[in-house]
Amino acid sequence: MLYYLHEMSRLSMAPARAMSDGLRMMLNHPMNPMTNSPMARSIESAADIFEHLTRSYGKPNWGLDTTTIDGVDVAVEEEVVIKRTYCDLLHFKKASERPEAPKLLIVAPLSGHYATLVRGTVEAMLPDHDVFVTDWRDCRMIPVTDDRFNLNDYIDYLIDFLHVLGPNTHIIAVCQPSVPALAAVSVMSGWGDNCLPATLTMIGGPIDTRKSPTQVNKLAKENSIEWFENNVVVQVPPPYPGVFRKVYPGFIQLTNFIAMNYDRHLTSYGELFDHLVRGDEEAADKKRAFYEEYRAVMDLPAEFYLQTVKTVFQDHELPRGKMIARWHPVLPEQIKETALLCVEGELDDISGIGQTKAALEITPNLPDTMKDYYLAKDVGHYGLFNGGKWRKKIAPRIKQFIRDHDRQTGKNPGRKSVALGG
Repeated sequence: MLYYLHEMSRLSMAPARAMSDGLRMMLNHPMNPMTNSPMARSIESAADIFEHLTRSYGKPNWGLDTTTIDGVDVAVEEEVVIKRTYCDLLHFKKASERPEAPKLLIVAPLSGHYATLVRGTVEAMLPDHDVFVTDWRDCRMIPVTDDRFNLNDYIDYLIDFLHVLGPNTHIIAVCQPSVPALAAVSVMSGWGDNCLPATLTMIGGPIDTRKSPTQVNKLAKENSIEWFENNVVVQVPPPYPGVFRKVYPGFIQLTNFIAMNYDRHLTSYGELFDHLVRGDEEAADKKRAFYEEYRAVMDLPAEFYLQTVKTVFQDHELPRGKMIARWHPVLPEQIKETALLCVEGELDDISGIGQTKAALEITPNLPDTMKDYYLAKDVGHYGLFNGGKWRKKIAPRIKQFIRDHDRQTGKNPGRKSVALGG
């Protein structure tokens, strides 16, 4: 019933939204003598925010049509390399590419937001790398008769993508995918796989949530898996193509995120109102753009969500050496040839300090020269892969790490000579 109530609530707002739009048109009409009065601007601004708060947001566009290489604008085209039921492997194909540009797979989180959430990550890495991204699909749009998808499938997808991209690929896993990415590298290391990635960078990932547990971690520990299944897993209602499919709805995830920082979001919308009243369109557009991305959410497969909660947040199987992917034991101690970089934020309230760094502790057979750690001061979770501090401080650190450990162009002889398995 929860999803049905959400849809009924959304549809019931349609008349109010129409009235709000009509009011804005009337106040903006050039023949209206009150158009520029303080009262009219306040009413119009309030109507604008009402429309913004009640709108239903679909998947945003990537909007990355060009990038700049050596001061020259280069056209960028989106190209789907692999189409899977739950994910496309998307390639940002440039009109001209540097011959030495490393292949980079950016694994976007499957945690309620669309992959476009990592737009800033892609944008920063595009000039120097041949970038591919996991572009996840909204589960409510996938018919219930199609394949199911769980954490094991996630790991399989990443391994398959790495096989397509070939040897000497680099990975950036943003938040949640740090676990399946490390698991995929562990399994491939055990195989001696020829396509083992050269580096894996994990940003704000829940490798071991027993360290510095956040409110998100505590919620997962305080409730049984049956509680999650009974209270937050629901069926998709009609008329969506995925009708009757069991999902973890994106609107629940969004509500939880907003509730965690309710005062901050309330203040932010207050600032948006002030920008609109003053006519500061540039500042208002930045606020709108952030929330249009932030409020665009998608549904997750129930089986993936529940398995992730139990495996990652309740049983801590990866750091305890108990994780199984299909029939393969996931043993991080088998990683010997893939360099690891862990990036954490000092103010991260989703993945606490030490949770990502734990990956360096559970890989004892990887040389210390192939391990690196960076704690970003005064940076919260989303600032780790978007925004000014990401562009100015974190992205350059990751780019240098990739250059140093690239198997073709790496400057460190010991790292460059790492042998490929197989």
